[in-house]
Amino acid sequence: MAQERGTEPPEQQPEWGDESVADRAEAPEAAEAREVVEAESADDDAACEDYSPERLTVLLEDARAKADESWNQLLRARAEMENFKRRQANELEKAHKFALDGFVRELLQVRDSLELGHDAALDESADVAKLREGTELTLKLLTDVMGKFGVEQVDPQGEPFNPDYHQAMTTQPRDDVPPNTVVTVVQKGYLLNGRLVRPAMVIVSAAASPQQS
Repeated sequence: MAQERGTEPPEQQPEWGDESVADRAEAPEAAEAREVVEAESADDDAACEDYSPERLTVLLEDARAKADESWNQLLRARAEMENFKRRQANELEKAHKFALDGFVRELLQVRDSLELGHDAALDESADVAKLREGTELTLKLLTDVMGKFGVEQVDPQGEPFNPDYHQAMTTQPRDDVPPNTVVTVVQKGYLLNGRLVRPAMVIVSAAASPQQS
């Protein structure tokens, strides 16, 4: 049938295999995306190659060597600690056992002096004045030795009674001294580096009754 004049031919539809303008415009972006995917794939392949069985074996052996080294260091540190503890225990035992070594050495000279005085007293012709002088020197020597090791004598004659350092054996009515005064020291006390070892045994004054005053 002949085509009528004045009418335009129908618009030709593009076939499915043809690329549109939009498709051609998006082609560079698609290419760039493919490059990114390919690069990531290459990185993954390289990573897979880094963790190949041979590489994993090397890493495992390296980790095992480091673990063995750390374990050996721990064992050495433990052994050193045990040796340190044993040395400390031995030193502490020696300190307890020989703590009085210096004191004993100093005390020996006091014993020697006492023995000399005792031998001199056995002589029938012994001079009492000399024996007394020797005894006083020995007592002074003993006091010096005790003071060197922190032993202090407590002799509270005429002092106010102190229950922290004195032990009252009895009281004695007295009008010549204030009440609660030590009038007699029966036995002296001692301190060791300021700590009471033995209190002084004392007699303490009491107020005299009116009949006695």
